[in-house]
Amino acid sequence: MAELQLKSNRFRIEREADWRRLEVLLEKVEQKSPRRLTTKELLEVPLLYRSALASLSTARSISLDQGLIDYLEALCTRAYFLVYGARTSLPDRLGRFFSEDWPGAVRALGRETLAATLLGVLGAVAAYWAVSVNPDWFYAMVPEGLSGGRNPTATTESLRKTLEGAGPDGLSVFATFLFTHNAQVAVTAFALGFALGLPTAFLLLTNGAMLGAFLALFISHGLGVEAIGWLMIHGVTELFAVTLAGAAGFSIGWAVAFPGARTRMAAASRAGRRAGTVMAGVVIMLFVAGLLEGFGRQLIQNTGARYAIAAASALVWGAYFYMPRRRRAP
Repeated sequence: MAELQLKSNRFRIEREADWRRLEVLLEKVEQKSPRRLTTKELLEVPLLYRSALASLSTARSISLDQGLIDYLEALCTRAYFLVYGARTSLPDRLGRFFSEDWPGAVRALGRETLAATLLGVLGAVAAYWAVSVNPDWFYAMVPEGLSGGRNPTATTESLRKTLEGAGPDGLSVFATFLFTHNAQVAVTAFALGFALGLPTAFLLLTNGAMLGAFLALFISHGLGVEAIGWLMIHGVTELFAVTLAGAAGFSIGWAVAFPGARTRMAAASRAGRRAGTVMAGVVIMLFVAGLLEGFGRQLIQNTGARYAIAAASALVWGAYFYMPRRRRAP
């Protein structure tokens, strides 16, 4: 026992200076910032880290006292995060997300985005046709309590007044419902994607059907141009966000159904990381849509201006996601 204690003391004396030096540098970084280290100190850190690792390995191999081993393990763990941890600041990470990660993830889901778009369009066209043939189908697409009298029995004048904001509340109740509904559809379409994408497809179809029924009502009264302008001022961003959320859900469902050489869990995990990046951006798009719905739709009454904003939104999002760009150096 005495010989082991002597060996432990000698081991500590020979190497303790390096451990203390590494500890001082780590405390300097943890209390302030890595930028506070000089060039010489930055070069010291990896050397001292490797020395501490070697000491830890030796201490374990010759069974030195447990207290010393615990100290070295904690020291090496702290140094590891300094040497191999994230080297980018929060502003740099956010810049990379907006410039590369988010648009790159969206472009990678091109096939899924196309499928989600087609399902939404299919639902809208089918509902538009059904309501045009038999207006009673409107009630199956849009809840009666939500329509607030804006249904096939409404007069053309009353519908026009709601588009102009001249009604008791304009379409504010319906607009708020649409935004809340679309946000819920986006989140649910993504969350249920693991079920082979089937719930996601159903949600996209029904969401498109509500849009189609709404348009069929106003177009039947000769108010199609005004209604589309009212809707698209925020709908371009909002519906695109729902489509991307559906695409993210489809990507996970596809990975589960067809994992390839990977296990289903590994394939779903890989798809989930990319889909999660897309969904982080979808939240931002829904926030932008909420601003457009809350301010732009209320303040801008001119139909031409509404179409201009809708077209500008489509161009901005299209260029942002799909315009070729060079990757910056890592």
